[in-house]
Amino acid sequence: MSLTSNANNFHNLVLESKQDQPNNIRIPDRVNLQSSPRSRQGSPSQSPRVGPSRFMNGGNSRASLVGAELVGKLWGGRKKQSKKVKRKGGKVWYQRNGVKGLVVVVALVGLFFLVNWFMLLRLQDHRVGLHDRSSRNSSVSIQGKVKKLSKGKRQFHGIYGRMLALAAHALAEGQNKREPKDLWQEPVVPASAWRPCADQRNWEPSEGKNGYIMVTANGGMNQQRVAVCNAVVVARLLNATLVVPKFMYSSVWKDVSQFSDIYQEQHFINYLTPDIRIVKELPEELQSLDLEAIGSVVTDVDIRKESKPSFYLKNILPILLQKSVVHFVGFGNRLAFDPIPFQLQRLRCRCNFHALKFVPKIQETGALLLERLRRHSAHPGALDHYLVGSHAVSAMIARGDRAAKASKYLALHLRFEIDMAAHSLCEFGGGEEERQELEAYRQIHFPALTELKMTEKLPSPAVLRSEGLCPLTPEEAVLMLAALGFNRKTHVYVAGAQIYGGRTRLAALTSLYPNLVTKENLLSPKELEPFMNFSSQLAALDFIACTAADAFAMTDSGSQLSSLVSGYRIYYGGGRMPTIRPNKRRLAAIFVKNNTIEWKVFEQRVRKAVRQTKHVQSRPKARSVYRYPRCKECMCLTN
Repeated sequence: MSLTSNANNFHNLVLESKQDQPNNIRIPDRVNLQSSPRSRQGSPSQSPRVGPSRFMNGGNSRASLVGAELVGKLWGGRKKQSKKVKRKGGKVWYQRNGVKGLVVVVALVGLFFLVNWFMLLRLQDHRVGLHDRSSRNSSVSIQGKVKKLSKGKRQFHGIYGRMLALAAHALAEGQNKREPKDLWQEPVVPASAWRPCADQRNWEPSEGKNGYIMVTANGGMNQQRVAVCNAVVVARLLNATLVVPKFMYSSVWKDVSQFSDIYQEQHFINYLTPDIRIVKELPEELQSLDLEAIGSVVTDVDIRKESKPSFYLKNILPILLQKSVVHFVGFGNRLAFDPIPFQLQRLRCRCNFHALKFVPKIQETGALLLERLRRHSAHPGALDHYLVGSHAVSAMIARGDRAAKASKYLALHLRFEIDMAAHSLCEFGGGEEERQELEAYRQIHFPALTELKMTEKLPSPAVLRSEGLCPLTPEEAVLMLAALGFNRKTHVYVAGAQIYGGRTRLAALTSLYPNLVTKENLLSPKELEPFMNFSSQLAALDFIACTAADAFAMTDSGSQLSSLVSGYRIYYGGGRMPTIRPNKRRLAAIFVKNNTIEWKVFEQRVRKAVRQTKHVQSRPKARSVYRYPRCKECMCLTN
């Protein structure tokens, strides 16, 4: 076995081990530095151990075997040659001197191998020692300041332990520094040039004489909101009468709320009367029909995602004319954004931004939530009127103590519930236990995804993360906020349901930003009691708090709540409601260097990645008008 083949075998072992590692642990292609306790915590799964100790032990033992083999051959040659010397009497003196010379050569070669091996050991130990000492010294200095900052709280651990310690140190040093100017601002001039105008109509009311459309929308509150507005457009397209939508019970959300539990039903009907005909129930003669038996039920399997209007005219209208009723079940994102007629697109915006208003119960509690978030505000926020109506003023009158300056707050939507984590097919540093837990959840709630995993070769978690397809973890979110320059005193409202990992997962966020609150902190158990076990109604409170915030940060651009909130802030914000939309693909390339990158470099790269997403632009083709309402159908551009 040669030294070259040994090196190749070791290189292959490294490559194999890379495939077994979690996506956030980077293993270089060649010889690595000694693995630290931090990396072992980040990858608790039983993967091949790779490090200099293994390389040195295995490599040097193999090298010593090769050296011994070489020496053995040389000594064997000497013995054979000495036997020849005994048989040749005339050349004894000459051969003896030759043997002595050969012995000297062999001894020198052996000594060379021995010294070389010893020096390599000492050099490697010296480097490792220096690395360990420098790591200990730097970590001691940082951790000492973090300890002082957090007054004895526990140190940071896990994959991002080093970066969180650096962030804590930076926040401690920057408490008296000014925050970057653009943190709480949008590019006002270009953004304020757009104003809402989806309430403008230019057509006659629809008679709805072709039949009735029923919709049972699936998903959570935000998915249902999109389905409702798409159904309104389809009803106008087919000249049909819309029955007030119903919401499907989901094993994931476990919420029995219906349309009238969340939205003002009569306002919805009255506001859209100039557009379509809406009734609360089917006529009696149609209520007794078995819709599935007569072929009137249309599911998401029957309709491609984002189907064009032509599909509905060709395939749904004939059923409607023949059966007098069509029942859409699911109806998640089943209507395209382009191409679509101008007035139908405007109707979509009119439904979302004007027709859907929360019921008084939600508005009243939402106003109370905003009042406690702002604490000292003497005036309602810019969007309060659109979100909670007259309840905004009522909540402020109820509290008399007012200060001259209102407190600002940042709303952070952590889309990190177990359903999101499981559906993403990503890994989040929890090792084998996490993989088994998420796989078990997928088997119950996402059986189609589980089957797809068994039949198709899907991208690895590492590839998904590098492509920006994984939601940001709470640790990554807090590092982003710290890098952007939000100081330690910032009031942060965290929106979201049950965060996967619970309080342990939120420890870094609460440690770096102690002024962190949720609706559960701000509202008493008695005030929250009417909403318990109704996830959609609780989501409505988060929607209000996020939309009205002085700044809003999302962690997953694919989230419907984040999309609807950012769109609402654009539509009514007048260019003064900044939203942070991280480019997860670019952030992934930064986070992967968390074991080596310096804080200043990390800060600069994160700010650049986020700044590039804050440009004011009109809606890209085929993108959602709910998220990008800056288009001629929804908003008007002023000079």
